[in-house]
Amino acid sequence: MKKILFALLLSGFTQAGFTQGKLISYEEIQFMLHNNINRDDSLLLGKGYIQKSKNEKKRTREYTLATNRGTYINLTLRADGRRLFMELATNDIQQHDVLLSSIGQYPHKEEKMGDMDIYVLKDLGSIYITQTENVPYDPMKKNYLIQIAPDKNVMAFD
Repeated sequence: MKKILFALLLSGFTQAGFTQGKLISYEEIQFMLHNNINRDDSLLLGKGYIQKSKNEKKRTREYTLATNRGTYINLTLRADGRRLFMELATNDIQQHDVLLSSIGQYPHKEEKMGDMDIYVLKDLGSIYITQTENVPYDPMKKNYLIQIAPDKNVMAFD
């Protein structure tokens, strides 16, 4: 009986780890900003994201992840020369919390400008988070727009 309970508990922790593994944290952002868009493609597809569109002329790619909680994460990558810009649109509060908790251990400066939170991270860039209410109103779900702009010295390498 104890073995069965232990196995169920272990599988529960494993499942929780896999669901959080699909969310994007500071480490993945740092990896994606320092690598080219093709390597980012393989990272996101490995995490379970689905590529919605790819435009070689504009050098943009869009990905989506539908979670089992009825939420979504839409990620847009745009390569501008050797710099990569990211935009996350989500209503998943776990994605927001994972990102904030992962940048908390790195040196940063935090500012608030209206309804926008700005985090300036040393050796990475700026993260702009805008939070809006859902229509129809749901206190448990909010829409987050997270824009990541790298510093001028953060470039993607092949």
